[in-house]
Amino acid sequence: MAVLALPEISPTRVDLLTVAEMVEPGSRVLDVGCGDGALLKMLSERRGVDGRGIELSQAGVNECVAKGLHVIQGDADTDLVAYPDDAFDYVILSQTLQATFAPRTVLEHMLRIGRRAIVSFPNFGHWRIRTHLTFRGRMPVTETLAHAWYDTPNIHFCTIRDFVGLVDLVNARVEKAVALDQAGHPVRVNAPWWFWNIFGQQAVFLLRRR
Repeated sequence: MAVLALPEISPTRVDLLTVAEMVEPGSRVLDVGCGDGALLKMLSERRGVDGRGIELSQAGVNECVAKGLHVIQGDADTDLVAYPDDAFDYVILSQTLQATFAPRTVLEHMLRIGRRAIVSFPNFGHWRIRTHLTFRGRMPVTETLAHAWYDTPNIHFCTIRDFVGLVDLVNARVEKAVALDQAGHPVRVNAPWWFWNIFGQQAVFLLRRR
């Protein structure tokens, strides 16, 4: 599959590039927690998708609408229940899972609404975070966890191994998974989960119902 060259994407959001490569051209896509619409716009321009989005922040919705995107204000924790089964080919949650109140319920709805679900999230098991906690005894602030503990929107930190356990719990199948290092390069594809859990700064999973 061709690699998308998008220099305008921030280095801290290289996961968007990986997400985009997992979406088949012309698909129906729902981007949950779509922020300013960067991913939806990329998918529309580069993959020709029929894209929709929901975003909690009114400022984010306004930015998306200004870009000509079909986005409504909504909450992943409460509004996904209103979507019918198999309404989309892909439902995407990028760097938002850890900010939801009920990650398991959100993931179950994603897998119900979409034929496939794509989830990206920061890995709290990365070795830099482990080292920071061990030797400094304080919650770290990193490129992917950029807020101090007292003002972070993240309420459910998880590791790659934690997420794999959740995938099993909701009876989903991993079709593809990529762990990214600090530079945004994939960690060894054939490495075991424990290796990804230590050296992957963030991860992207493509899931499907069993």
